[in-house]
Amino acid sequence: MAERILKLDNVHAFYGKSHVLHGVSMELRPGEIVSLLGRNGSGRSTTVKTIMGQVDGQGSIRFGERELLGRKAYEIAHWGLAYVPENRDIFPKLTVQQNLLLGQKSGARNPRWSFEDMYRMFPRLRERQHTEAGVLSGGEQQMLTLCRSLMGDPDLIMIDEPTEGLAPMIVELVAQYLKTLKERGIAVLLVEQKLAIALEISQRCYVMGHGRIVFEGTPEELRANSYIRKEWLEV
Repeated sequence: MAERILKLDNVHAFYGKSHVLHGVSMELRPGEIVSLLGRNGSGRSTTVKTIMGQVDGQGSIRFGERELLGRKAYEIAHWGLAYVPENRDIFPKLTVQQNLLLGQKSGARNPRWSFEDMYRMFPRLRERQHTEAGVLSGGEQQMLTLCRSLMGDPDLIMIDEPTEGLAPMIVELVAQYLKTLKERGIAVLLVEQKLAIALEISQRCYVMGHGRIVFEGTPEELRANSYIRKEWLEV
C-alpha cells in the first residue's frame, strides 16, 4: 500500500462541552483526491478545522511523520498543509496579485507553482490581477482563494465547499483545478455537498454522520449503496 500523507486515528473534538467528533479515523495518500461527504452538521468542517489546529482534538492526527494535535495552525501550514475555508478568506483591499504574493511560502527555493500557473488555470484572474479583491465576483474570489493557497506550495490541500453558490461554468473550472492538483502530485481532501462533482473527481469517499465516519469506499461503491445515500446524504 502507498505511504499515507495524512492519517487520523480515533479523533474526538469538542466545542466547549459539546462533543462533536466521535472517534473519526481516515487517511489520505499522496496525489489522491478524497471527498468528505455528509449533510450540514455532520462534522465535516469540524474535521478539517481539527486537522488544521483550529479546533482542539484528542486522538492522533499525523501528517507524514509529524503529529498535528496540539500544534498551531501556522506551524501546520508551514509543514505543507493548506486549508481553504468556506468563507473565501481574501484580503479585500489588496489586489489579486498582492493576495497571491502574500500566499507565497517564504524561503521556498523551487516552488511548484508560479503566478503564471495561476493565471493559466484561471485566465479571469490575469485580467483582474491589478483589481482589489473585494470587488471581485463570488466566483472570482473563490478562484483567488484556491490559487493563493497553492502559492504556499502545499503537499496536501483541504478545501471546504469550493463550489457553494457558484455558477455551473465556474464549478467546472474548480473541478479542472482539482484535477490539475492531482496531476501535480498534491493530495486533496474535498469537503463537498454536491455529490456529482465529488464522485466525478475522487478516488475515494468518506461519508460522515453525527460526527462519525459511516462509510468509506470508492465512488462506484457509494453509487451502488442506496442505503448510505438515502440515510446520510440525500435531503
